[in-house]
Amino acid sequence: MEPILRVKEIQKSFDGTGVLRGVSLEIHEGEVIVIIGPSGCGKSTLLRCINGLEKIDGGEIWLRDQKISGLEKDLHLVRQKIGMVFQSYDLFPHMKVMDNLLLGPTKALKRPPEEVRAEAMEMLKRVGLGDRADALPRTLSGGQKQRVALVRAMLMHPQLLLLDEITAALDPEMVSEVLNVVIDLAEQGMTMAIVTHEMRFAEAVADRVLFMEQGVIAEEGTPEEFFREPRTERARRFLQSFTYASARKLGKRPLGSGEQREEAET
Repeated sequence: MEPILRVKEIQKSFDGTGVLRGVSLEIHEGEVIVIIGPSGCGKSTLLRCINGLEKIDGGEIWLRDQKISGLEKDLHLVRQKIGMVFQSYDLFPHMKVMDNLLLGPTKALKRPPEEVRAEAMEMLKRVGLGDRADALPRTLSGGQKQRVALVRAMLMHPQLLLLDEITAALDPEMVSEVLNVVIDLAEQGMTMAIVTHEMRFAEAVADRVLFMEQGVIAEEGTPEEFFREPRTERARRFLQSFTYASARKLGKRPLGSGEQREEAET
């Protein structure tokens, strides 16, 4: 089966410093890859390059049979197929939750408003926000805002969903409510590439784990392989800086909070 996404030897530099140094990967339909690594290793830049928010300096990015790297004119069409959710929620503060959700599908995809409204309402109920459709973003908690952002991305019916540290700006008690929504999406077959520092979540949701270091993929494997017996010394030291329980042993139950510990200086 052809992969949904192919990244071939991409390179990216900022002010002469190489951030991505020949990164290659493939993502297949229904697959969830989780990208982890120390701060500054290039993982968020990789997602931004895939989404076209950063221009690559070399290599190629393909979405199915379409080369999307280097596109200028039709980049907005690519972004309709590749959804992205960031640390910041980016909701329009003057618009109600439902109006935030209607904007993209009705304007970009030209879908009928009532059709989108019905789907949006169903999704809000699914993530526990069925009573917040008419609320303004300022009245929502951080976890609620991030769940709205996830619903907004899914209403565009993306082929691939990119999640960049979506819990980084949340208080610890709000983390699990967002991560459980992502686990539900994975169980429904959504294709995703996720950057996170939540190790237990990564172990629970990933089909493959990619460990990045200094702009390259230094190691990859299944969650069982990576979290139990990492092959590289750098990956072992990285994992030792976190305290987490084995999510595979616990099963995909709702995640608790407070499991992340800041990475130690190495």
